[in-house]
Amino acid sequence: MKAYYEARAHEYDDWWLGHGLYADRDRPGWEEARSELERWIKELPPSRTLDVACGTGFMTRHLRGDVVGLDQSESMLEVARGQAPNATFAPGDALDLPFDDDGFDRLFTSYFYCHLEEEDRTRFLAGARRVAAELVVVASVPGIGDPLERWEERRLRDGSRWQVYKRVFAPDDLAEELEGRVLHANRYFVMVASP
Repeated sequence: MKAYYEARAHEYDDWWLGHGLYADRDRPGWEEARSELERWIKELPPSRTLDVACGTGFMTRHLRGDVVGLDQSESMLEVARGQAPNATFAPGDALDLPFDDDGFDRLFTSYFYCHLEEEDRTRFLAGARRVAAELVVVASVPGIGDPLERWEERRLRDGSRWQVYKRVFAPDDLAEELEGRVLHANRYFVMVASP
C-alpha cells in the first residue's frame, strides 16, 4: 500500500475532483455530495486534531483548530503542505502513531479506515483511542449491488496496476463497528464520531 500511495500522490485528488482517469466516471451528484462532506468537516468544532493518513491534505484543509496531518508518504505530504498551509505535517505510520497518550482532542481520518483488514483495524483503533478522546471517520457508502468488502484493481496514469483492499459501509454499520454515532451521511459518504 505504501508504494501505491507514494506513486499516486500527484494524481490522488483527481478522484475527488473527477479529473484524469476519473473524468468519465458516472457519479451523479458527486460534486454536491463532496461539497456537503467538506461542509460537515468545516462544521466540526475547532480542536487539537490529528488527521491520520491525511494524504494530499484535500480534506485536512477543512479541519479547524490546531491540526497535525500524518502520512507515511513524503510525496503525499509534499502536496498536503501546499493545500493546507495552516496545518503541521509529519511523516509516520498510522498503525504505530508516534504521539503521546491523549495528545489530541480528536483523531480524524478520511478514506483510511476502509483500507484496513481486521488485524490492522484493531491495531489502528487501539492507537487512535490512546492518542485522542474522539475518533471521526469518513468512509464510502455502498452503491447498489456493491460488495461491502473487496479487492480492487487500481490503475495510475503511468499504466501501473495495483491491488487495493477496500470496505464500504452502511452508515449505521460503521457507527456500530466504531461504537459511535453517525454525524452525517449522503449518497456517497458517511462520517461517524466515536468517543
